[in-house]
Amino acid sequence: MTIDRAVFSFAGAMVLLSLALTLWVSQWFLLFTAFVGLNLLQTGFTGVCPAAFVFKKLGLPVGCAFK
Repeated sequence: MTIDRAVFSFAGAMVLLSLALTLWVSQWFLLFTAFVGLNLLQTGFTGVCPAAFVFKKLGLPVGCAFK
């Protein structure tokens, strides 16, 4: 798995987790969903993703999106 796929998988898992928490715990978890969405939007414009730095430190191979 490359950093690209790890970032997309992590973002998708965080969205699903936040939606589940919204259903079962509190509607305030929608703010977490919004945070993930804003982070994805910011990454699309700048090419800088905090999660990509973490995955790179963990030793995942570089893909084509995050170098």
